[in-house]
Amino acid sequence: MKDIIAITILLLLVSFCSAEETAQDSTTILPKITFLEMGSLICIPCKMMEEVLVSIEEKYGDQIEVNFHDVKKDNAIAVKYKVKMIPTQVFLDENGVEIHRHVGFYPEEKIDEFLQEQGLKIIRSSKDE
Repeated sequence: MKDIIAITILLLLVSFCSAEETAQDSTTILPKITFLEMGSLICIPCKMMEEVLVSIEEKYGDQIEVNFHDVKKDNAIAVKYKVKMIPTQVFLDENGVEIHRHVGFYPEEKIDEFLQEQGLKIIRSSKDE
């Protein structure tokens, strides 16, 4: 009987430790938010967004994944996210669920407000340089 109890406790401990490691691994690997910028290299407001994308990626580091998609070259993502006008910004949570969308030039300050409402923290200010 003591052996059964000891084995059960051991199995519970091993199971708990494995689950905790998996949870820690998944939170460090996945960004909290994915920022999809859908536009074109020939669109003026899209070109204006380039600097914003770089700055957001630098400021938030691993908390965010920023991806630019030129919908003139590859329209599949525009179809997938039902993009009607460019530029369009779509923000996804860690599960890939859309949590926010904006159409047109999106000022960096407004993006910062949204990201901070989602719990992201600025880790590097562009003023640090």
